[in-house]
Amino acid sequence: MNQDLSATEAARILGVSLATLYSYVSRGLLTPGVAQAGRRKRYPRDEVLRLAARKADGKRGGHQVAAAMNWGTPVLETRISRIADGRLHYRGHDVLALAASATLEQVACLLWDDVGTDYFAADTAAATQAADAANADPWRASAVAGSAQPLSPLEAAMCALPLHARTLPPQPDDAHGRFVTGAGLMRLLASVLLKRAPSVQPLHLQIAQAWQADAAQAEWIRAALVLLADHELNASTFTVRCVASTGASLAAALSAGLAALSGAQHGGGSTLALTMLETALTSDNPERSIATYFSGRDPSLAGYSHPLYPQGDPRAAYLLRAMSPWPQARAVLAAGEQAAAHLDMPPNADLALAAMSIVCDWPPAAGEILFALARSAGWIAHAAEQIADGGLIRPRARYIGNYPAA
Repeated sequence: MNQDLSATEAARILGVSLATLYSYVSRGLLTPGVAQAGRRKRYPRDEVLRLAARKADGKRGGHQVAAAMNWGTPVLETRISRIADGRLHYRGHDVLALAASATLEQVACLLWDDVGTDYFAADTAAATQAADAANADPWRASAVAGSAQPLSPLEAAMCALPLHARTLPPQPDDAHGRFVTGAGLMRLLASVLLKRAPSVQPLHLQIAQAWQADAAQAEWIRAALVLLADHELNASTFTVRCVASTGASLAAALSAGLAALSGAQHGGGSTLALTMLETALTSDNPERSIATYFSGRDPSLAGYSHPLYPQGDPRAAYLLRAMSPWPQARAVLAAGEQAAAHLDMPPNADLALAAMSIVCDWPPAAGEILFALARSAGWIAHAAEQIADGGLIRPRARYIGNYPAA
């Protein structure tokens, strides 16, 4: 399908006159296609949209690059996901529509290149070999001999993923090869996080079996994985892109993402929300318990509000709505609503993960495990996009320290 735009269409998208459009061409900001005989010049749609996005960013933030690093204007271009007007889209697909029936594997392939290739099917033979090897010598989650203390699931995955990645068959150094490797790494990550042998089963069913979840809970797991698969340029994704830009392996980039995710201000949000809910549910005075918990604590780090969703996180709304018919969920949802009323803030995805964990009696680290496995799909997409775009990510710092004496 021809994606080129006429001059009138391009000017309308950019919100400028035809004269201004032509000035963009003369300044090298737009490159029109070669006109065929009897036809006017046309403009590449992607190039027009990119210029429109840059113009919008300039109006919102000018050249305040420092502010851009903290919920400000975008600092990198991407074709993977978009957050705007309170909605999240993966390559133009509404994430809420995808959550209704898609699997994490299907969404991963969509995030990776949107051409319909099933990279997990291409990895099936390798995954079967890995499972056979694991049955002979079961994998250990920590992968670190002589560890003084048990590692958390994320710590274990950070250590184990690069080691186990060596068992994957080599793939060509192109996009297809990287994505097949990505499929294998996601399966390896699931095996480490769940302390199970690698499997070619759908990832949400692997989790459901590990946690003895019933069919309804398995559907919640599937939807949660889809909803959390990517979220634009968050801290862990930016870390992954930085590491990928150095030429490091895909396994190393994912391990870096896990390291960033392990921080309490990122992947630890569901654990904080879990503590708040459990404390409220066992308290004689839930209202006071909630007020005490949030005294001096940033609610956005513990299940409430989100700078990118002023009207409420649609991912949280989807998951909480799915739980609402369950009688077992009433007390948990009521505690969550009480906290929302106290804070005058809507819940975010971390609160939904915490509520699911309590209602379903999943392991304490369930929220972090779901977050890590889901987000690995987006990390692979961003790593590949960064490699394709080329260039080392190397921001500059503004020095504000002491200067040598004159």
